[in-house]
Amino acid sequence: MSNGPKSENDLKEAFAGESQANRKYLAFAKQADKDGYPQVAKLFRAAAEAETIHAHNHLRALDGIKGTRENLMEAIAGETHEFMNMYPQMIADAELERSDLARRSFVFANAVEKVHAALYQKALDTLGSAAEPFDYYICPVCGHTVERGAPDTCEVCGAKGSVFVKVS
Repeated sequence: MSNGPKSENDLKEAFAGESQANRKYLAFAKQADKDGYPQVAKLFRAAAEAETIHAHNHLRALDGIKGTRENLMEAIAGETHEFMNMYPQMIADAELERSDLARRSFVFANAVEKVHAALYQKALDTLGSAAEPFDYYICPVCGHTVERGAPDTCEVCGAKGSVFVKVS
């Protein structure tokens, strides 16, 4: 049975809300850890995981998870839209308003979305080939994503490579 138009819109809204809650609660958990409240941090992380479950359930109900090839193509389209259309306009808006922190955030994200689109394209182009597995490394300042090993310095924000986080 398919979703009616109201249910589909509700699922999309719920997916967005649950996704945002997950990210927000993870940020809150980091702050609680920093402030010396490890139990509160655990609660925020637990709630964030629950919000992820809700978001995944809503996305499944929307039939939003396809096969890997289709998912990669959707990811490429989404990242490309962000760096070609969304972030350039946001950067321009922030410049007009002299919102330096917003501009910096948008510039970093825009640069990294280009990288993500390229990494997804590479994965799509090599899908099914027998390649040696490797890890990714993420800059905790700007989100820059690299394969196989952290650089000496982040090419997007200038952070030291020693702060990159390994994703296995």
